[in-house]
Amino acid sequence: MTSQPKPTQSADHGTTLRNYTIGFVASLVLTLLAYLLVTQYLSADTPQLSRSVLVIALAVLAMTQFVVQLVLFLHLGTETRPRWRLFVFWFMIFIVLILVVGSLWIMQNLDYNMMSPQETTIYMKNHQGF
Repeated sequence: MTSQPKPTQSADHGTTLRNYTIGFVASLVLTLLAYLLVTQYLSADTPQLSRSVLVIALAVLAMTQFVVQLVLFLHLGTETRPRWRLFVFWFMIFIVLILVVGSLWIMQNLDYNMMSPQETTIYMKNHQGF
């Protein structure tokens, strides 16, 4: 007795392969576009884009690539209810934010605590009141 693959299995595999291919091409295009924007900005004597427009364009390209990779590679938002992968993803983002903000807070306090008495006096005078 050999088990025949169900038609839904082969269709699902084709859809997954198609999603991976679309995701790869989209990620490649977005990365190359960001690279070309930066190289054009750096190599031109008079850049066509201002620095702030370049930063905004790069941020938009990065967020677009982030969404493409979340949907097409990690398959977030494509599963049926309950959305466990999406819940775990947001929990991971929360934990990473706690780690990053906590680390920055600790480093700021260490910077203050490592000051010499003269630097502490100057800091206190500059940051007086609310």
